[in-house]
Amino acid sequence: MKKYYRYNTDLCDLYIAEENSRITNISFTKKFEGQLLETELTKEAFKQIEEYLQGKRKEFDLPLKTKGTDFQNRVWNSLKKIPYGKTCSYEDIAKDIGNEKACRAVGNANNKNPIVIVIPCHRVIGKNRKLVGYGGGLSIKKRLLELEEKYSENKGTK
Repeated sequence: MKKYYRYNTDLCDLYIAEENSRITNISFTKKFEGQLLETELTKEAFKQIEEYLQGKRKEFDLPLKTKGTDFQNRVWNSLKKIPYGKTCSYEDIAKDIGNEKACRAVGNANNKNPIVIVIPCHRVIGKNRKLVGYGGGLSIKKRLLELEEKYSENKGTK
């Protein structure tokens, strides 16, 4: 059974869920069913997110399990390759997964990312370099990108 806990950060509230010793969801709103119960794994995920928000962590070391279509999982795996402090476009992700005409579908998969921050969908921006769409709102996306820029050694695009 999925277990989740609600954590408060300086950025926003986050719901962190795990099932079978794997993180399955990190979200700004509770979009899943489960038992409200803090576990060692949800605590560890929260600790790592706090370290990230303080600029002390640039990579996450958590066991993850995503549930999605093959296409969505390819997009989410591509998102994991975007380095800390860098951004790319939906078109870049589409090319990376071998389907350069799928920019809109990449956007839809990005929107369904079940593990925000850890799978860094906030690093995907419009081709025109503008901030577009984010489940937590553009203000949170902007803050995450500014945080990474502040603590990054590799500024710029992928």
